[in-house]
Amino acid sequence: MTGLYYEEFSVGQEFEHPITRTVTEADNMLFCMMTMNPQPLHIDAHYAADTEFGRPIVNSIFTLGLMIGISVPDTTLGTTLANLSMTDIAFPKPVYHGDTLRARTRVISMRKSRSRPDVGLVELEHNCLNQSGELVATCRRMTMMRRRPG
Repeated sequence: MTGLYYEEFSVGQEFEHPITRTVTEADNMLFCMMTMNPQPLHIDAHYAADTEFGRPIVNSIFTLGLMIGISVPDTTLGTTLANLSMTDIAFPKPVYHGDTLRARTRVISMRKSRSRPDVGLVELEHNCLNQSGELVATCRRMTMMRRRPG
């Protein structure tokens, strides 16, 4: 288990996650089909060619999931009990097939649970950047984290 316990976080703490991932057309197509999202902007190259993007863009919910997934080994792997919310989600730039994404995380706030002495709440801000360092996604995530045993 590589995730951190509640006590191992601190407000303002930052993580530059070492995992990067190049997004493929297959990733985007499979995700759209699995989630029953037939948006032609994602799956139809001829349609997308006539849009302001000029080519298909990656489904933003895939980008959101990838951004958070990249953060898991350094932050919450095996130590989170639940995601309580995701807010302030934004996608300031599109992601295209072939883009390589990386993520960073900052601890925004923390508090011990008032009803469960074995858990604490940690609010994380995730940012996802492409290979050019452009911000492509951001969100705040409230997690319910295990406290260190004993």
